[in-house]
Amino acid sequence: MPVGIAYAVWSGVGIVLISAVGWVLFQQRLDAAALAGMGLIIAGVLVINVFSRASSH
Repeated sequence: MPVGIAYAVWSGVGIVLISAVGWVLFQQRLDAAALAGMGLIIAGVLVINVFSRASSH
């Protein structure tokens, strides 16, 4: 897997997990924009892993 793809995946996963930890442990609120943004991040990671030929090298 190319370094750029791996970095994008780990960055996206990290953003979503840290946001989830803040929500669960610290009762931080996630507004619609934050949830939409995280949804787009998850969708992007899925597109890279499922459809991109760059991640299969």
